[in-house]
Amino acid sequence: MTAPLKHSDSITVDVALGDRAYDIIIGRDVLQTLGARVAALRPGVRTAIVTDRTVAKHWLEAAQASLAAAGIPTSHVIVEEGEGSKTYAGLEKVSEALIAAKIERNDLVIALGGGVVGDLAGFAAAILRRGVDFVQAPTSLLAQVDSSVGGKTGINSPQGKNLLGAFHQPVLVIADTSVLDSLSPRQFRSGYAEVAKYGVLGDEAFFAWLETNHSGIFSGSAAREHAIATSCRAKAAIVSRDERETGERALLNLGHTFGHALEAATGFSDRLFHGEGVAVGMVLAAEFSASLGMISPADAARVERHLASVGLPTRLQDIAGFAQEGLADADTLMALMAQDKKVKRGKLTFILLEAVGRAVIANDVEPASVRAFLQQKLSE
Repeated sequence: MTAPLKHSDSITVDVALGDRAYDIIIGRDVLQTLGARVAALRPGVRTAIVTDRTVAKHWLEAAQASLAAAGIPTSHVIVEEGEGSKTYAGLEKVSEALIAAKIERNDLVIALGGGVVGDLAGFAAAILRRGVDFVQAPTSLLAQVDSSVGGKTGINSPQGKNLLGAFHQPVLVIADTSVLDSLSPRQFRSGYAEVAKYGVLGDEAFFAWLETNHSGIFSGSAAREHAIATSCRAKAAIVSRDERETGERALLNLGHTFGHALEAATGFSDRLFHGEGVAVGMVLAAEFSASLGMISPADAARVERHLASVGLPTRLQDIAGFAQEGLADADTLMALMAQDKKVKRGKLTFILLEAVGRAVIANDVEPASVRAFLQQKLSE
C-alpha cells in the first residue's frame, strides 16, 4: 500500500470509458470547486440540483454558491431522505421538477446527496428527454466509494431493490471528504461496509491495511482520502472492463444478494441501512463459502471480526426486529433472493470467496443448500 496523501492534496481517479470517461475528484472542501469544474466542462450550461431534506440543510447553499460564483444558473428539487424516495412517486416528483425547470439535453442534473439521491437523480436524468447528463456530488461515504461511480441508476419496486433503472454514467464525480464529518456514526459505519468490501473481494493487502488503519478513516485523518481513493480506483478499474455487468463487475455485488433480501424483508426502512445489509450479507457469503469448503473458517471469521470491530451488524440477529415475521423465515428470504437482478433463468448467482481478497462468481448455486444454510444461521 502506498502512504496516504496529505489532506491538502486532492486526488483524481479516472474512470476510463473512452469518449464517456470521467474524473472522480476526491479531497476535503472540493465541493467549493463544483461551479468552476462544471463551467470548464460545459460552458454556458444550466443546472438543476436534486438533493434530500437533510443534505439540503448542510450543503445546498454551498453548492449553489459555487455554481453562482461561476455564473451558472441553477434550480433545485428536494426529496425526503431515505429509500422511501426511490419509488415511482419519487421519480415522478424529480422528473416533473426537472421538466418545469426547463432542463434540456445540453444541461446538467446535479445529484447532491447519498446513494438514494444519486440513484434517483441519475435515473431521472437518464430518461429525461431520452437522456440528460449529470454530475454526482456524493455526500455519504457509501455513495463516495460505491454508488456514485459506475453509472448504475434506478429506483426500487415493492418486489425488490433497484429492479427499475438504467446504466447512465455521470460526467463528473465530486467527492468532498469534509462533508462526511456531518454524518451520524451509524451512517458512516454503513458506508464503511462498502470500503471493506473492496478489500474482501479483491485486495487482501488493502483489507489488512483497513484492519490497522480504520480508526483514522472514522476520525477524518488523511487515511480517509486514501481509503476512498483506493476504493474508487478498484471500482473504476472493474467498471472500465465490464461496464454493463456481463461478467467481472458482478463481483462488486459481494454481500448484496443476501443484503438486498434483508433490506426488502425490513421494508427498505431505517431498521437496516444498505451498508448494514451488505455487512451482514458479506459475513453470510463468507460463512456460506466456508460451508461449501471454498474458504477456511479462519478467513470467514476474519471478515466477521473486522466488520464487528467497527460496530457493523454481522449476524441476522443483529438486525432490529429480527424476530418479526419474514426476516426470521428462510423461505421468505429465499423468495426475496429469487427477485434479485442477478438471477438468470430462475437460477441464483452468488458472489462467494476462495480467500480474503479473492471473490468468485458462483452461478447456479443449489437453492436447497442456501435454504439449509439460512435455516442454520436463523437458529443461532
